[in-house]
Amino acid sequence: MFFEVNGINFSYKSKHVLDNVSFSLEADEVVSILGPNGVGKTTLIKCIDKVLKPDSGSVFVEEANLHDMSKKDIAKNVGYVAQRTETSRTTVFDSVLLGRKPHFEWNVTQKDIRLAGRVLHLLGLDGLALKYVDEISGGEYQLVQIARVLVQQPKVILLDEPTSSLDLSNQHMIMHLIRNIVKKNHMVAIMVIHDLNLAFRHSDKFILMKQGMVYAVGGHEIITPENIKEVYNIDSYVENVRGIPVVIPI
Repeated sequence: MFFEVNGINFSYKSKHVLDNVSFSLEADEVVSILGPNGVGKTTLIKCIDKVLKPDSGSVFVEEANLHDMSKKDIAKNVGYVAQRTETSRTTVFDSVLLGRKPHFEWNVTQKDIRLAGRVLHLLGLDGLALKYVDEISGGEYQLVQIARVLVQQPKVILLDEPTSSLDLSNQHMIMHLIRNIVKKNHMVAIMVIHDLNLAFRHSDKFILMKQGMVYAVGGHEIITPENIKEVYNIDSYVENVRGIPVVIPI
């Protein structure tokens, strides 16, 4: 198994947020974590990356326990794109180059600079390279955050609402890009996402969460009116359009 989460529990003060969360994933999978607000989706990916320290449980990438690693070694294995981050007075190029920090030895190398340039080109950000990140739009900054994680070259990418600041065209562009990078580099991408139909279009597997627990894990077969009702408490139709489920609330 490429990636495993085993028995993650997390409490905030007296509130139990995650309850024995476990699942396993193979390489090349794009996975969406789905569920209503407050169910623990963002908390889960923060626990995976050890931004938050879980009360118990473990996370393995290729049989290595992430939670036994240093922060630097975790960053070589897992990249995290947060939903909200503060901008700073750095250029787009320098901001992306910072993604190479876990790999720095003494100084920035030509390899680091070339990789940052390639990723900027891949995301169509060449023209913004010398602009300051506090001068660009929210959607452009979202792309910069994704670029910074890509130059990190992790085995697992965690994304919290990666398309929230993007228009429809850029939403699908980013999702296609993430999918292509995952497949090409034999990685795993785990996304927290609220747009169900966008998730269904671009993901291989889904983790449905309810009350801090994993309710169901699987592919398109778990996207049923019964499961949508159980997780979101809404009635719906689920129609297949070219083999992809589309949820239509009633």
